[in-house]
Amino acid sequence: MTIEIATLFPEMCEAVLSASIIGRARAKGAITVNCHQIRDYTTDRHNRVDDSPFGGGMGMVMQAQPVFDCWKAVAAQSDVPMHTIYLSPKGRTLTQQRVRELAELPRLFLLCGHYEGIDQRVLDRICDEEISVGDYVVTGGELPALILTDAVARMCENVLPSPDAYEEESHFNGLLEYPQYTRPEIWEGEAVPPVLLSGHHKNIAAWRREQSLAVTKERRPDLYAKWSKEQDGKGFL
Repeated sequence: MTIEIATLFPEMCEAVLSASIIGRARAKGAITVNCHQIRDYTTDRHNRVDDSPFGGGMGMVMQAQPVFDCWKAVAAQSDVPMHTIYLSPKGRTLTQQRVRELAELPRLFLLCGHYEGIDQRVLDRICDEEISVGDYVVTGGELPALILTDAVARMCENVLPSPDAYEEESHFNGLLEYPQYTRPEIWEGEAVPPVLLSGHHKNIAAWRREQSLAVTKERRPDLYAKWSKEQDGKGFL
């Protein structure tokens, strides 16, 4: 998996992507993540990449030319085709299912907007889809791109120790994760559920399943209803 990130703030992205699990995965070659400075591709003598919007309004809009030239240059660096994603609050909300699908692709190009966004003409030309990380707005596409990169990368081979590291977590199978506990067995007068100390793997698995269902039903009834409907369709309920 190769992830190309086009941004005005590559140093911001590198600071996050060089640390922790993703940083180690990059270092050992399990994934490749490249950060590209869009400003390097501007033809403006003042190094500008934005201008005021036609029709008036607050803020500035990133111009099509540097974005397009950056995309073309990155695309030419490999014969592997790129799936291009613009991180935008107008996009489809990111889900674990979409993350799983994206993790199967060989190469992603993540475009980070800034200011009031990017000239629509270049988006229409190069983007395969727009993705939002939630129903809120942040100051740029860098944080959403980092979220998407982290979510996709952790599902790639050799990034995590084994598939179990993500298959039992929230959202992977449509449910939220069960509660977790560690030492000491008693903290502030509260004990760890006895079943987790029993060593009986079947009982532990059953308890975790029950807890996962209960947590999902309480906190995300929408997810629980969707999961229940899918199970009913499979004849499991």
